[in-house]
Amino acid sequence: MKQILFLSFSVSFSISACFVLVFSASIFAAPAANVKTSVNRTESLNRVKESLVLPYLFSSDSMGLNIGVGGMLNGYYQDHMTIGGTIFGGDVSKAAGGGVWNFLLPNTERFYLSAYGMMGYYPKQRAYAGGTQDFIPANTPLPGSNDSDNTQFLEADGSSNWFDIKLEYALPIGATADKGSVKYQLKDGLLISEPSGGGDWNPLDHGATVMVLRQFNRYQSFEFEDGESDGTIHAIELGILYDNTDFSINPSRGSSQYLSISHDAAWLDSDSQWTFLNLDMSKYFSFGESDYAHQRILALNFWTGYSPSWELEYDGLGGQKVVNNAPYNEAATLGGFYRMRGFDQNRFHDKAAIYGSAEYRYTLKYNPIEDVNWLKFLKIDWFQLVGFVEAGRVGAEYTASELLTDLKYDAGFSLRFLAAGLVVRTDIAVSEEGSNTWVMVDHPF
Repeated sequence: MKQILFLSFSVSFSISACFVLVFSASIFAAPAANVKTSVNRTESLNRVKESLVLPYLFSSDSMGLNIGVGGMLNGYYQDHMTIGGTIFGGDVSKAAGGGVWNFLLPNTERFYLSAYGMMGYYPKQRAYAGGTQDFIPANTPLPGSNDSDNTQFLEADGSSNWFDIKLEYALPIGATADKGSVKYQLKDGLLISEPSGGGDWNPLDHGATVMVLRQFNRYQSFEFEDGESDGTIHAIELGILYDNTDFSINPSRGSSQYLSISHDAAWLDSDSQWTFLNLDMSKYFSFGESDYAHQRILALNFWTGYSPSWELEYDGLGGQKVVNNAPYNEAATLGGFYRMRGFDQNRFHDKAAIYGSAEYRYTLKYNPIEDVNWLKFLKIDWFQLVGFVEAGRVGAEYTASELLTDLKYDAGFSLRFLAAGLVVRTDIAVSEEGSNTWVMVDHPF
């Protein structure tokens, strides 16, 4: 039995975990392209090199207690390049991953290569899928659809492996007119050098524009008692990012837009052919500082996606199944640590999706560990309190009547901090289907 079931490593944490999950985050992060940066902290003047090694542990209902270690080197070979890796294991689960990000190709000034991946075996992997192999009876919602029940999922032990490689090109305009990367000078984690954007919306004069070509691979298996199901994809993505924010790592004003198309031509052992279109837009407003905050920021995000290849087939009894669909965690998908955080990872998926979010980010002047000597190795510059709300919907048609009715909602709270130039967040979100806690690297947008 073979089924398209793709689920890269993700877990809802019940206790605090180490932030070194950038390797997992990379595959879900949106957009795929980013501004190439080097960060110089006044606390370590003229030293862009940063390193961090941390043991960690986390626990979840499905995976139990896991212990691991992760580490990163930033700016050692090239100012903007990062090398990282992590390994962890528990009673059943085990995984190892790593990669290189933003390596400037030799004899070039604007081409950056990244390659990263992860291999693992996990207990009780869950996929809200199953509508691609057999016909679903008439009047029964497809698994993962907007009207589906959260008990419509497949769950079993199995492997989940992925590997991405991408080539990015920083266009010679705007903030990257002279060179392909942007340098930021920080004091207490706040930008004190010239911003890279945030002015008028004009790619020729402000902000950074980056093109990306990404090739990504996924493999997952589910070991059921009556046999194993597995699936593979080998796809490509072509996208363009225009980031007109002041400080791309932690924006306080400006905007960004990302447009991409992904396609799997059923190469090698891929299971089906599909196409997916993606648009991601964010806007940031700064309300300045206050007595207790360095920054008060309103961050807004809009995302939408559409799979033109996605179709329904029917049997003689009115049953239906999906064909030529993009994998549920690579396309018009909601739920998890980037979009609709109050729902399980990849809870909803369909032919089309729409999503919006608003966050109020309050960067504290008070740093509770600033004078704690034994924690200085974490290089935490600030803490940030965040409140957020989200709304979204998936649908079988890309129409207003389909996507703007019966939306799903959630709301939550987040504690974030800047450590060694990385934003680390712990998000707690509540929805009609329960609550989730996520520990992840980078803002969701």
